[in-house]
Amino acid sequence: MTVCKHAYYSGRVQGVGFRFTAQHVAGGFDVAGFVRNLPDGRVEVLAEGSAEQVNGFLSALAQRMADYIDDSRVEEETPQGVKGFRIRF
Repeated sequence: MTVCKHAYYSGRVQGVGFRFTAQHVAGGFDVAGFVRNLPDGRVEVLAEGSAEQVNGFLSALAQRMADYIDDSRVEEETPQGVKGFRIRF
């Protein structure tokens, strides 16, 4: 069963390679979605896949970027059927 999670990270998350790290980490998981910077200084990540893969990806990303994240919020959403994982600008 496919799940979709929308995560928002705040802290010093822009200008530190967060988006490129997210794309790299996503390559190790069977997930689709995107990562992008938001105008308010947060980073947004959308991930779809099996619950195990999405949770593993978000956990690995949070661990890799822990020094930069002050707060995060994750919301479950209806899967959108996205393909691939990419950086959105």
